[in-house]
Amino acid sequence: MKTKATPNGKPEKKRETTSEFIASMAGVLVVGLFIITFCLQAFVIPSSSMENTLLIGDHVFVDRVVEAPGTGWIRPLVPYRNVRHGDIVVFLSPAQPGLYLVKRIIGVPGDRIHLQDGVVYRNGQALREPYVVRNDTFSPYRDNFPAEPPGDNATLEWRLTLGSHLANGDLVVPSDRYFAMGDNRDVSYDSRFWGFVPRENIVGRPVFVYWSFETPSDQYLKTSPGERLAFVAKVALHFFDRTRWRRMFKVVH
Repeated sequence: MKTKATPNGKPEKKRETTSEFIASMAGVLVVGLFIITFCLQAFVIPSSSMENTLLIGDHVFVDRVVEAPGTGWIRPLVPYRNVRHGDIVVFLSPAQPGLYLVKRIIGVPGDRIHLQDGVVYRNGQALREPYVVRNDTFSPYRDNFPAEPPGDNATLEWRLTLGSHLANGDLVVPSDRYFAMGDNRDVSYDSRFWGFVPRENIVGRPVFVYWSFETPSDQYLKTSPGERLAFVAKVALHFFDRTRWRRMFKVVH
């Protein structure tokens, strides 16, 4: 491309050709697709099990890199780290294949866990958990886990294998497994009912809420096309007045 001179003698700024514009946009799209495919993944929160940390209708970006298993030559270039106490993670349910869950990591390999009157004890120490929500109900198995025998709401596999992980009244977390619980303790269906989260099931860690919309508690249980279309129409009509603007870009922790 030739450079033309302006009347004042200064070189005229080059104009981008159509092919250059298309090439630059393609580059942006490729980078964006790479980030979305390999680095970040969008998820929507469908249940109240993590309230008030995460609400139904929160849309979050999940970092799929930091807690991923280290990979060969690229390991020194990526800030990999192990899953830690208190991390909120998205993972594939061990009990329901294909279902994504989000919970908080309470126990890592080697930890000894039990609950007494709803209070979590890890390695003999009561945890201080300011994020926990309770509804003032009591359930023997749920709140004194694992001292009480599991009921029918626990999976059959967990009822059969739970005893093999007990030692002196504590649940011992095995290698490459994690114990996860929801912040909304009295409604969360979590490791107390279906067991450990395998390391390979962990997808990543929610980073921030990029959009949040006031959503009925049963919305994501509705599967018919008509119900879904009605919700899309509701979002379009009430986008501005029912978006939770105060939660936009809220960091998840």
